Amino acid sequence: MTDSIMSKAATMEIPINSNGDTGTLPEDDSLEQDLQQVMVSGPNLNETSIVSGGYGGTAEGIIPTSSIKGSNMHHSGSSSSMTAEEASRGVAVEKLETMKKWGLNTYKCTKQMISERFGRGSRTVDLELEAQIEVLRDTKKKYENVLRLARALTNHFYNMVQTQHALGDTFADLSQKSPELRDEFGYNAETQKLLCKNGETLLGAVNFFVSSINTLVNKTMEDTLMTIKMYENARLEFDAYRSDLEELSLGPKDAVAMARIDAAQQLYQVQKDKYEHLRSDVIIKLKFLEENKVKVMHKQLLLFHNAISAYFAGNQQQLEQTLKQFNIKLRPPGADKPSWLEEQ
Repeated sequence: MTDSIMSKAATMEIPINSNGDTGTLPEDDSLEQDLQQVMVSGPNLNETSIVSGGYGGTAEGIIPTSSIKGSNMHHSGSSSSMTAEEASRGVAVEKLETMKKWGLNTYKCTKQMISERFGRGSRTVDLELEAQIEVLRDTKKKYENVLRLARALTNHFYNMVQTQHALGDTFADLSQKSPELRDEFGYNAETQKLLCKNGETLLGAVNFFVSSINTLVNKTMEDTLMTIKMYENARLEFDAYRSDLEELSLGPKDAVAMARIDAAQQLYQVQKDKYEHLRSDVIIKLKFLEENKVKVMHKQLLLFHNAISAYFAGNQQQLEQTLKQFNIKLRPPGADKPSWLEEQ
């Protein structure tokens, strides 16, 4: 009986579809029943042998099945591959859902933006907060102009100091080579060297001023403006979902419509909480920014005024005292050039 079943199973064709899954057997259920009977009433597989030469072969080609390891590995490999496939499918479904939500949110926000542009949609307005935001943007533009001009002044003054340094060296050289004009060249060389020294001190103060304004404009103000941008995006999303909820509320009140209204209400509440949270963040950051701006600019404007006044008054002692007052340390000559390690 076993031989007839094995021969029958060996000669039958198992159709495979395009996905690699086996199709239904064209035979009846008798083969399946016979195979189940063999597996129940047949010998123990651990005690059987596999004949390498086929049926009727000699005993020399018999291989004990207990020495064969790998069937369990095959099953574990199949299960692990199925687990990996399920995981990849889960990731794909999750990405698809994310893209779906993003597309729906983008559509709603774009619709709201167009409605606001053409005056057909309503928008949430906080007049006091928006006025403060406009003041900040205008202030940032003006401070950027101050920063640009201060950098230009630093560059021009640096070139002047370098020229004075070169001129002082030339005067000193000529005083050694022109005995008849040694005194005249000598005190002009000393004057240019003193001006050069005072100019380097003033450059230290101006560079500190530029660095502080740059931090205020491009870091502190920019950080607040990034939060404001997030707040404005949240406001647009909030109004988009609010408009969607209002449209659904004006429609029919059947079971399907009520389910949509409940879902829209939940999404609206989420966007409302996000909007109010970012609005609170913007108010706090604007308050701290204003306090920080006043504190920083009070110090920097005082530094700039005292340094410029002392330099053009020729008061070297007052100029140096100004740098000590604001804890500004000058770089030694040649420190502007980076080391060979920093250039790597």
